[in-house]
Amino acid sequence: MRRANGADLMPEENDVTPQTALTAAEILPTDADTALLLGRVWSDAQGGPCPVVLRGGRVLDLSAIAATMSGLLERADLAQLVTRPDLPDLGPLDRFLDGSAGRLLAPIDLQSVKAAGVTFAGSMLERVIEEQARGDSARAADLRARLAPVIGDSLRGVAAGSQKAAEVKALLQEMNLWSQYLEVGIGPDAEIFTKAQPMASVGCGDLVGIHPISDWNNPEPEVVLVVRSDGTILGATLGNDVNLRDVEGRSALLLGKAKDNNASCALGPFIRLLDDRFTLADLEQETVSLHVTGQDGFDMTGESPLHAISRKPADLVAQLLNRSHQYPDGVVLFLGTMFAPVKDRRGVGLGFTHETGDRVEIASPRLGRLVNWVERTDRCPEWTFGTTALVRNLVARGLGDRI
Repeated sequence: MRRANGADLMPEENDVTPQTALTAAEILPTDADTALLLGRVWSDAQGGPCPVVLRGGRVLDLSAIAATMSGLLERADLAQLVTRPDLPDLGPLDRFLDGSAGRLLAPIDLQSVKAAGVTFAGSMLERVIEEQARGDSARAADLRARLAPVIGDSLRGVAAGSQKAAEVKALLQEMNLWSQYLEVGIGPDAEIFTKAQPMASVGCGDLVGIHPISDWNNPEPEVVLVVRSDGTILGATLGNDVNLRDVEGRSALLLGKAKDNNASCALGPFIRLLDDRFTLADLEQETVSLHVTGQDGFDMTGESPLHAISRKPADLVAQLLNRSHQYPDGVVLFLGTMFAPVKDRRGVGLGFTHETGDRVEIASPRLGRLVNWVERTDRCPEWTFGTTALVRNLVARGLGDRI
């Protein structure tokens, strides 16, 4: 079976198609009837991927306007285009969730996929613990007990790049507790890294991958900004920045190996465009919830309120995209998470790690619910449908002039 982005999906023995367990009612925002929701589907009828808008539970094709999500989002008249009454109807969303009309894809295509790290005080502490533990989860509980009263209290309420942050840095340096993670957490320069390649993200209902070398890993539930090439924040979606804590803990130089793996970036279910019903200020008050359920009976929940972020989303975008760094096809930016799960799973003091088969739900009331199932990266469908395959597909469908 090839990745859902692929040109053909041929079932093989032991392939898992969990998307069939989902319904539109499970994954849509609570106010979906008034939200502007853009996404991508693989349409069997059209023979390839299509940018779509969801209206009344039905999937409307935008391919004749723009054949790529990247190109669509660059349009200055975007809001007018996606509300046109004459868009072709591909059918109800449920038919793309049960596989009868195609599949729901990640809602982006040619955009760069970037992520901001260490943007919440709680995650700053956990990154320092990873660093001190050198990737050994057995040492995490002891380090947490020792460092939390000092570092955790010092970071509370500190704005990144502020005079107070500089004072905290000086204090922790005197105590020999300063860390590279604290530098990007409360210093003037944010950590922004590449999470995945264009076209490599998986969508709602797909498998997400954990590299088989990892024994200490976790989901990272995040809001993901969708940004036009001129820096305009157009909307947002949900993301799972799957993370290998033991790999990054061994060395920060292994960040790429910890983050960018087959099926390790999940986005969706849809992009919600900002408008007068859902502004950037509204987005900044969203709370992202996490629910992990395992086949072993394990159950874990958590929340990450975006208002607790140490850097404003617009400030992160300004550091991401500026005169010194451009993204002509647009970019999406994971904003980070404050939720670093520590609930013991394999034994006392060992904290949380994934097991294959875990169901991961990342949700917020106004962005919907992103649902994925955990598998090893080498057992997830391979990514075969990249940019070249997309262009060839669109040209064959007569859409080459609309990319």
